[in-house]
Amino acid sequence: MLLEGIRRYCCLALLPLAGLSDAGQGKALAHLQGIAHPAVIAHRGASFDAPESTAPAYLLARELGADYLELDLQRSRDGVLVAVHDDTLLRTSDVAQRFPERKNSPVSAFTLAELKLLDVGSWFNKAYPERARSRFVGLKIQTLDEVIDIAEGDPRKQPGLYIETKKPRLFPGIEAQLKARLQARGWLEQPGRVVLQSFDRSSLALLQQEMPQVPRVLLLWIGDGGIEPASKQTFAQSGESDKAAFYARQQPESQAEFERWLDYAKATGAIGVGPSAARSAGGAQSYADLAQPWMNRLSHDKQLLVHVYTVDEEVDFAKVMAAGVDGIFTNRSGNLLRHFSRPAALNEVQILDEQGY
Repeated sequence: MLLEGIRRYCCLALLPLAGLSDAGQGKALAHLQGIAHPAVIAHRGASFDAPESTAPAYLLARELGADYLELDLQRSRDGVLVAVHDDTLLRTSDVAQRFPERKNSPVSAFTLAELKLLDVGSWFNKAYPERARSRFVGLKIQTLDEVIDIAEGDPRKQPGLYIETKKPRLFPGIEAQLKARLQARGWLEQPGRVVLQSFDRSSLALLQQEMPQVPRVLLLWIGDGGIEPASKQTFAQSGESDKAAFYARQQPESQAEFERWLDYAKATGAIGVGPSAARSAGGAQSYADLAQPWMNRLSHDKQLLVHVYTVDEEVDFAKVMAAGVDGIFTNRSGNLLRHFSRPAALNEVQILDEQGY
């Protein structure tokens, strides 16, 4: 596998991209890595229609035909890899009722048995009553192996895994542990079946050491610890109330500063970058627009794929694709697949019904 990774990397380095269009460059880069183009990446599963990072969210994304099931990886106190996004469990579970004295504790403070006691579905019904389902009550946190089981669960569907090492410095050795689990499950044999991602350059470097044959993506953002913004004013200092509008105006300090982060990606062996997007309608998952056409061209010129996060609406699908991205993280896989003329036979409601939710 190591020799195969080296061979593919060498081919990529020699790829004559200069004569290709911007879209052609990205497609060629994706093809060499075994990655779908344009890639539909189900952000925490189909998390618009089902509670994020739960079994129904991943089942729905799989059945809709998403290319990748995306998950954020953390580790329980007793060493099990689990799919949880937030640092704490307050937003998406009943931890305040189940463990009131530990409600602000990090995921790593709980054993797997304790994590499995939590209800990670009811919050969704309360937050989104128009999408509520009684079977969402009592949903459980998923382990990495359980998400793999879902990905493998329908022979007609073959979604890959797009895995983020979340706050990896809190979990020393998580990169080697991830390799061991993926290897044990036979997920390192097919090029492009797994894509690894992180905001943490040190973690990407460790992932390169552990799994040099697996594609890796450096996630990009503007702000503390990331790309230096042109404006030095923070949101708190601005006195504004609309965080999405504030972040949408943010720009890199310069082209050289943006390029510096692309060079960081290359230095860690990454094959792509994951820039943030500014959503037209704003909202909690709207950030700075780091998928502008000039940025994507520069990424392609450096032989880096561009997978943008997190876009859900038709107007934004069209915008980022026109800007030259190669894949999209989305909470609404069904919408994006229909945009790409890849509709599933059943819609989201029908699939959830069929799956028993």
